[in-house]
Amino acid sequence: MTNKTPLDAEYDAMTKRASPPSDGLKNAIKAFVSGGLVCVFAQLLFSLFGRLGLNEQQTKAAVPITLIVLTAILTGLGIFGKLAGFSGAGLAVPITGFANSVVSPAMEFQTEGRVLGTGAKMFTLAGPVIAYGCSSAAIYGMIYYFFILKG
Repeated sequence: MTNKTPLDAEYDAMTKRASPPSDGLKNAIKAFVSGGLVCVFAQLLFSLFGRLGLNEQQTKAAVPITLIVLTAILTGLGIFGKLAGFSGAGLAVPITGFANSVVSPAMEFQTEGRVLGTGAKMFTLAGPVIAYGCSSAAIYGMIYYFFILKG
């Protein structure tokens, strides 16, 4: 049994006021539509780069690079945060969310200097994603190699 202090009760009440309940279905639809729009935009970029003469391998590299650069610019201008706030996970999950998670802390901590501010804080959010993503990829690669290719 936990004993709540008056401060705990006050904090709980303040949290409930600041965090109104969300409409799960509405949020899911927003995320689905906005994530789909990112995919449609990426497909349009893929088609555009192909028409501009890039081969398939170059196009596959140019599309994510373009999405990352556009997200970084929109984050810097303060536009991406507003879009992500409206659409939720639809923009947070794809590569656009990853780019935003690198640029936002870099901007926030730039006043602390290039090394201890921007450099140290840039991967605060993205670092664990990179670490666990690489680890997962290595494990999946070993499983694939030993059980599927060698199997």
